[in-house]
Amino acid sequence: MSDKIHLDRAHLHGLYRNMLRIRRFEAKCVELYQAQKIRGFLHLYDGEEAVAVGVMTALEPHDAVVATYREHGHALAHGVSMNAILAEMLGKLEGCCRGRGGSMHLFDGKRRFFGGNAIVGGGLPLAAGIAMADKRLRPGAVTACFFGEGAVGEGVFHETLNMAELWHLPVLFVCENNLYAMGVPLQDSEVETDIWRKARAYRMPAEQVDGMDPVQMEAAARRALAHIRESGGPYFLEARTYRFRAHSMFDTQAYRTRDEIEGWKHLDPIERLRAWMQANHQITDSELQAIDASVAAEITAAEAFAQAGTLEPLEALERFVLMDRVVQEALP
Repeated sequence: MSDKIHLDRAHLHGLYRNMLRIRRFEAKCVELYQAQKIRGFLHLYDGEEAVAVGVMTALEPHDAVVATYREHGHALAHGVSMNAILAEMLGKLEGCCRGRGGSMHLFDGKRRFFGGNAIVGGGLPLAAGIAMADKRLRPGAVTACFFGEGAVGEGVFHETLNMAELWHLPVLFVCENNLYAMGVPLQDSEVETDIWRKARAYRMPAEQVDGMDPVQMEAAARRALAHIRESGGPYFLEARTYRFRAHSMFDTQAYRTRDEIEGWKHLDPIERLRAWMQANHQITDSELQAIDASVAAEITAAEAFAQAGTLEPLEALERFVLMDRVVQEALP
């Protein structure tokens, strides 16, 4: 697999459109949450779109993805249906998990999208397990594991990195370092704030990337994936990024200033790419309008699909909670 990017117009437009889809989808989620159509916790991805889009663009269809509870963007970028995601968030039977998972537990087996995980760092050992199975059953497949810098303080982070390097597992570790573990600044929780150096301590190839630039993210992901597929072992990317919205809809953001947020918004990955394309004559106003209209139409259709969805019948709510009796009887 090549680690090069062919930055033609179509490719650039695809990166832009995929990031815009995520940004507009999250805005629709806010609207539906405020209308009490979406319940429970809601963690939004605004500002971090370049990480998911850059990495997912470099993945192959047989690769797996393990994400965090801030995973709407990962799911969309990996090809999970927007209709199924929004229906899931509205608790509808037509959702990707029959409405049982909600915002934090998206899953699509056909796309090899294995969550959505509400536990900080919980996806790390799962990724190692999937990669171990793939090493025997799907040679050449890579598992991309996303997590925030808050997970670095968990013991399972160190255990998994050690195991992945020791057992030579094909995992692409992607740390989405948005500088705050909920409300705790990075410098208040970690002595070493360059997270990639922690991976180097396990003799794992690692690098830090501008997570506000989809082109740099894709280039880094392609380098990493080429190494993994050639060597069979893991690779670590630390994406320096920033979330524009609060940690969740319940967060007052008392730990950071408005000036800091506005400063980071000048690095908005969507606006940066749009401005670069315009300055370099890679997109026209009519093409921008067409992309905008296409994204708006997709979101409108997804909302209509989700709103028209059905709730699971009350008598079926015990399904998938305990093992079905017919399965139990078939076991030795």
